[in-house]
Amino acid sequence: MIELAGRISEDFINEVRDSVNIVDVISQYVSLEKRGKDYVGLCPFHQEKTPSFSVNPEKQFFYCFGCHRGGNVYKFIMEKEEVTFPESVERVAEFANIPMPQEYQEQPVKLNPLMQMHQDAADFYQQILLTTKIGERGLNYARQRELDDELLKHFKIGYAPDRRDLLLTYLKEQGYTDEQLAESGLFVQTQDGRLFDRFRDRLMFPMSDETGHPVAFSGRRISDNPDEPKYINSPETSIFNKSDLLFHFSEAKKHARKEGHLVLFEGHMDVISAYKSGIKTGIASMGTSLTQQQVYMIRRITRQVVINYDGDDPGIHAAERAVGLFKQAGSFDLGIVILPDKLDPDEYVKQYGAESYQAAITGAISTTDFFLLRLKKKYNLNNEREQVAYLSEAVQEIATLQNPVEQDLYVGRLAKETGVSLDALKMNLSRARRRQRRIDEHTSAAEPAVLPPAPVQEQQPVTRATRAQQRLLYAYIYSDEAREYLLLNGFVFPSPQYERLAKLWLNYIETHENVSLSGFLDFIPEELQSIIVSTDMMEIPGEITLEELEAQVRVLNLCKIDDEIGQHMQAIADARRRNDQTAILRETQAILQLRQLKLQEEEAVSDRKKASHEQ
Repeated sequence: MIELAGRISEDFINEVRDSVNIVDVISQYVSLEKRGKDYVGLCPFHQEKTPSFSVNPEKQFFYCFGCHRGGNVYKFIMEKEEVTFPESVERVAEFANIPMPQEYQEQPVKLNPLMQMHQDAADFYQQILLTTKIGERGLNYARQRELDDELLKHFKIGYAPDRRDLLLTYLKEQGYTDEQLAESGLFVQTQDGRLFDRFRDRLMFPMSDETGHPVAFSGRRISDNPDEPKYINSPETSIFNKSDLLFHFSEAKKHARKEGHLVLFEGHMDVISAYKSGIKTGIASMGTSLTQQQVYMIRRITRQVVINYDGDDPGIHAAERAVGLFKQAGSFDLGIVILPDKLDPDEYVKQYGAESYQAAITGAISTTDFFLLRLKKKYNLNNEREQVAYLSEAVQEIATLQNPVEQDLYVGRLAKETGVSLDALKMNLSRARRRQRRIDEHTSAAEPAVLPPAPVQEQQPVTRATRAQQRLLYAYIYSDEAREYLLLNGFVFPSPQYERLAKLWLNYIETHENVSLSGFLDFIPEELQSIIVSTDMMEIPGEITLEELEAQVRVLNLCKIDDEIGQHMQAIADARRRNDQTAILRETQAILQLRQLKLQEEEAVSDRKKASHEQ
């Protein structure tokens, strides 16, 4: 049974689990679509292009047919947020607005030491900013940037004073070791091993992981010293990889469920300005180029993305690259916001106000419009030769669109803008579409998936013996008659894991009044849970009959005979190397006996099938 540390009663665990719908909980992390009786989406545990992650609301299970992870709502939270079982109960209880038992609340949850250190550092920096005299310099700067207390608290912004060992001294007092401090990335280390605060006289922006835990910082320079870099970011550590992190992602994805989209920015100040203007779904890629992993993170939450990078040339080029990445990943509905006068979002909000900015986001243009606008600037449309080149490239872009109505609209617009006949442009479009189809066919055949799969859990091949054991375990759980028959006949599962599950199920139904498979998962070790879920998620047809039970047992007997024959064959090979004729004769006789036994078993199976058909 899962160790509950003696802190949470089983009744409370059942109450919390039964009070939520697993679909609602998982939807906070994965964009799910209803397919039949199940919901499907991209697996949050490994990278994939075709959804193989399934959630069954009736059974309250999830299962990935790609990486073979599965379980109930607690198991999902444990896997996704890398927490213990009691902590997963706490997260689900919070989702259900059920207060935790008093005795549990008195025992704080422990984080990974480096993550706890970053949480302590974030709290320390914010306390300095908001409550101390030494933090007034940082607070004055924050006010100049129009950051009020609500924004400071929501984004957990703090201040690192111009002291070389202030944070170091504080964290040492909290009990962190020198080794942990050196590994954290919060300090620089001299050649002789001394540590000093990395961030000094900077406004501090915590960078949180997908679950909302701070794992890094970005420090904004307050002074006007041009020799100091404007921003300093934490180096990568065991808990922080900048390619896997999006600023404000843990908060934005909550609002994305309601708003239906995410807004992608270049920097965290843009996210904050947008939030102040009422745009709650803003995220940013830490001031670095967007990565495939970040695109995949976004894709799991929504396919609707608005890109609002800076309006200067580097920002426009970065937006073009981002569009390329999203198109590679496929299935995104993108909008692009181009702000006037080469303004970034922060500058635009200050100059034109929140209402105007919200209108700009709502009025985002399509990627095709974005491409055509950029294309116009590339050519001199008063020159006929360049106008032909412009039209050729524009038609090629329009040909990549999947929707014929969109293609028709854009070609019609080109005809009006340039005065070229619609018929001529449609002829060019037809040729371009044929070329595009050939390219698409070649690409789909030759190219691997854009997002390579991450390592997944090792999964044994599904053999005949495995299928038979799955069917028998299913019968053992769902049919009292089948279970009684197997027990009376002394049946033992060949696999130690399946046999252990059978004994655990017996124990569970004998000690629980309200029996459910979802509850059983909380009763068994983690390494056995995927067997239960994969067995239960199988579409096993038909009623469980005595004849089928006997047939499945005979299949296992046949598999056992095959295994024994294989062992004797190996023994013969070993005996031949030793030239041991006596051993060869002995092993050969054993194989002949086993083959005779196998023939009898196969005839019994055949007779049973004939009798079944005659009935």
